Amino acid sequence: MTVTPDIQIARAARKRPIAEIGAALGIPPEHLLPYGHDKAKVSRDFINGLEARPDGKLILVTAINPTPAGEGKTTTTVGLGDGLSRIGRNAAICIREASLEPNFGMKGGAAGGGRAQIVPMEEMNLHFTGDFHAITSAHNLLAAMIDNHIHWGNEEQIDLRRVVWRRVIDMNDRALRDIVCSLGGVSNGFPRETGFDITVASEVMAILYLATDLDDLQRRLGDMIGKHPAW
Repeated sequence: MTVTPDIQIARAARKRPIAEIGAALGIPPEHLLPYGHDKAKVSRDFINGLEARPDGKLILVTAINPTPAGEGKTTTTVGLGDGLSRIGRNAAICIREASLEPNFGMKGGAAGGGRAQIVPMEEMNLHFTGDFHAITSAHNLLAAMIDNHIHWGNEEQIDLRRVVWRRVIDMNDRALRDIVCSLGGVSNGFPRETGFDITVASEVMAILYLATDLDDLQRRLGDMIGKHPAW
């Protein structure tokens, strides 16, 4: 028996416009921020407007099979959502955004598989709406600010042996886990040992998930910068 690869199944899917999907969930088009024809973000105003509604039922799908990497959670979740929709339930699934670190490792993608997967599968697994890129840039900007402060006099007397704010990249790159940086002379800063973590391990990422709105995000970031030992 020939098994059709997940990518072929995903590319053969006939996708409906994202505005049509939003309408089926009761989301007006003015509350959708489209990313192409088949992806969109939902506005915070719409989400806040749901507070008075009664809570629905939440079904949590955990790791259910015995593989070391725990594959199967998303496939089960998507299949369950499809099944509930097929019997007439008003159902939507909620999954995490894919990280390239496990995506390019043994774990594989985060969009499900077979006929129980999210489409467009490649975009979901690789770039989606660009949030990880924004987090990576924001985190590394803070790292550059620390190095720049040290370079121009180190007024806060940051201990070069204890700069614990590492840079991040959304990639499973063994060569970047532990590195020596700032080589090449005085203009490039003070040489020291450091390294890269994955973007999902970033302090900025943690704060983004905790923040309720933009003002709360800015306040939390300010508090973090003021209290972090690197400062």
